[in-house]
Amino acid sequence: MMTKPFNVLTIGDALITMNPTTKGPLRYVTNFERKVGGAELNFAIGVARLGITSKWISRLGNDDFGKVIYNFARGEGVDVSNVELMEGYPTSLNFKEIKEDGSGSTYYYRYHSPISTLELEDITDEMFQDVDVVHLTGVFLSLDKKNRHIVKRIIEIAKKRDIIISFDPNIRLKLWTIEEARKVFYEIFPYVDILLTGLEEIELIIGEDTEEAMMKFAHDYSIKDLVIKDGGNGARLYRNGVWTKEEAFSVEVVDTVGAGDGFDTGYIYGYLHGYTPSELLTFANGVGALVTTVSGDNEGLPYLDEVNAFVHNEYVIDR
Repeated sequence: MMTKPFNVLTIGDALITMNPTTKGPLRYVTNFERKVGGAELNFAIGVARLGITSKWISRLGNDDFGKVIYNFARGEGVDVSNVELMEGYPTSLNFKEIKEDGSGSTYYYRYHSPISTLELEDITDEMFQDVDVVHLTGVFLSLDKKNRHIVKRIIEIAKKRDIIISFDPNIRLKLWTIEEARKVFYEIFPYVDILLTGLEEIELIIGEDTEEAMMKFAHDYSIKDLVIKDGGNGARLYRNGVWTKEEAFSVEVVDTVGAGDGFDTGYIYGYLHGYTPSELLTFANGVGALVTTVSGDNEGLPYLDEVNAFVHNEYVIDR
């Protein structure tokens, strides 16, 4: 008897990412590689590579860059039936700056973004057919005030259908203030089942980073899984009154952009497949680590056999 495949839905914009071919301050970089990025699209691609059916709701410009993103997502196995190309709205861009240690900064050019054409009535019940998890991020919420109403509509439908809601605050202080973000997040937290946040982010949100404060926060908002991502220091999960911690994998870091999105994909995969807390964190840490070994937002997102080989230290025959 065949088991039903898992399905995940996410919503958000995507951008053409201009990756520098050399490290250092952006003002001194003269050559770039054109790639594709965006937190929610990275997530959709990541879960698709792990073997989960992923659906992405978005709007792109009806231009060559928009078509590049659309075709790329479709080629990765992402369901793009709810992605439309909009006339008169240029596809958004970002330029990345990569520092010598692999960390980086991103500069966004999103004016008149096609995602701004997405309306509340575009979200229909049919989109949620057979969906197991809805994954939301703070990036989409920060782009336009009306997106907050769209997210509330998504939450309403998801809860009606008993769909798990995962949320990554993914705070971008270039897009809104922490006060704005905090206000919106606290309206959403009561409906979140899985919160996937960085240690610095949770401190920005609740004002503290102690485990006691985080435990109280999780209890107050009935968050089932509070997951704290801490980069090279590993990750923690608070579930059912118990903390579980797992160390990060040691890798040679090339580019940290997209590592958090990768971690999210690994966590959701493990969650849907019934992994234990320790297995969940180990698997998600493994995905996040592999992402950092490759330049680009999503190029390093691994396939399932690659993650399993990496986390279990298995030998893989390449040829």
